[in-house]
Amino acid sequence: MLANIVIGLIALLHIYILVLEMFFWDKPAGLRAFGQPQALATATKAMGANQGLYNGFLAAGLIWGISLGAAGFSIQVFFLGCVFIAGIFGAATVARKILFIQTIPATIALLLLFLG
Repeated sequence: MLANIVIGLIALLHIYILVLEMFFWDKPAGLRAFGQPQALATATKAMGANQGLYNGFLAAGLIWGISLGAAGFSIQVFFLGCVFIAGIFGAATVARKILFIQTIPATIALLLLFLG
């Protein structure tokens, strides 16, 4: 149960990231969230939307895994692994804070899944 709550929160986080990247990339909320100047955000708006779509797929996979109950264990592990790896890559290439936003929550959820 606790694992599902944490996974659900991670899915909600990725839906929030989807919204920021797809719809607010070049707006004040997106500029603040991603620390970009307006000119760069305007020039990379399509790239931001593409990233948002991928975050939506992560959220959809996590929700799918939860919806299957015990049968969704492997799906949850796969998508949490994707979030974990994306967090490591993001922390290495973009900003260290991504470890705290993606990698650590995914690690906690994986531990809860395997301990549950």
